[in-house]
Amino acid sequence: MRIFVARNLATRRSVRKARTVAGGGHIIGKICSMESSEVEELHLIQSGSRRHWAAIIFFGVFALFWSPRKFWRFVLSTLIFACGLFSHAAEPKLHSVNDSLYRLHFFHTHTLERLTVVYRDGEGYDAESLARLNRYLRDHRTGGIHEYDPRVFDLLHDLTIALGNPDLEINVVCGYRTPWSNEFLRTHGHGVARHSLHMQAMAIDIRVPGIPTARLRDAALALHRGGVGYYATADFVHVDVGRVRRW
Repeated sequence: MRIFVARNLATRRSVRKARTVAGGGHIIGKICSMESSEVEELHLIQSGSRRHWAAIIFFGVFALFWSPRKFWRFVLSTLIFACGLFSHAAEPKLHSVNDSLYRLHFFHTHTLERLTVVYRDGEGYDAESLARLNRYLRDHRTGGIHEYDPRVFDLLHDLTIALGNPDLEINVVCGYRTPWSNEFLRTHGHGVARHSLHMQAMAIDIRVPGIPTARLRDAALALHRGGVGYYATADFVHVDVGRVRRW
């Protein structure tokens, strides 16, 4: 009887051991049958966990050795630095003003002279070119010369740009007028003002070949840079750098 019981217990232990081994083999089989993507995901989870604990340790050491005041000062400095980087990256790139040349092309309808001149660059006005313009825009009746207000040339330059072509040739109908010429025209029914800005070299009468005079007038009005007079019959436009007005 004792021999039978002992054999029965041995048999049960053998069966239990076999089941344990079989279960372990089943688990190993499951691990071996895992897809490679699942294995990679497992590795990612493990690596993410490592980074998480590393960050906790770093900030823990940071908090131990730094006071709260230093910590928030560091955070504020970091934010200011980051904002500076973003604003610098978002800032549009501007071309150097030294690359800008202000060029004008003229044809004088009375003297029949042509002039192409660069009167200004990124560093400012060119004195010699301004002197050439003063001579060119002289009173063609008397030969009188007056120093022109350079804003007139800036106005003409911007006007050609507004018309879509900075290389347009400007026909000069009237530049500077001496007081004698102004009074002569006024008393002979030409409708000029007694105190015309032509006498101060702050005005010029022009037309642009290929550009309707009405369009030239509208472009000048849109600039809001001074007076604009429209003479449809004589086919020219008066522009000046006085107060903004129109007629």
